[in-house]
Amino acid sequence: MSSPDPIEERLGDALRDADATIAVAESCTGGLVGSLLTDVPGSSDYFDRSLVTYSSRAKRALLAVSRESLDAHGAVSEPVAREMARGARDTADTTWGLATTGIAGPDGGTDEKPVGTVFIGVAHAAPWTTGDSTSRVEHHVFDGTRKEIKEKIARRALAVMCEALDDREQETT
Repeated sequence: MSSPDPIEERLGDALRDADATIAVAESCTGGLVGSLLTDVPGSSDYFDRSLVTYSSRAKRALLAVSRESLDAHGAVSEPVAREMARGARDTADTTWGLATTGIAGPDGGTDEKPVGTVFIGVAHAAPWTTGDSTSRVEHHVFDGTRKEIKEKIARRALAVMCEALDDREQETT
């Protein structure tokens, strides 16, 4: 019995079928999400860019993440993940924005935000004047080494994106 296609291939097919495009904003994954997406031949049909915005300064400069969100909630937070996803989508003028912000470890965790904490943001751009653009954020805590955590986050981010595409497709049918 053969295994299902890798998540990056399934997402690529779904984006292509929807005639949709994506931009990615990454912090803790350091470009791994974009790398997985571009491992798929023909990904230029739907993949626009991946911005690695590791510092708060980069998040502000490249994605317009607000100083207020960073001050109030920290870089690893739901509001920042949402703003990163929206910023990726809007600065690239793509259909979708996907963002990761978290703590891959082995240091940097706290009781409130332990190592392995991640927020994954997804933002969809609906047609202008519809008011139907949306965004959502998932929170997870993964375990493992730094490399394992980054891999888990990147693959979960692609799965979250697939789920968002499926949800959007069901809304429009």
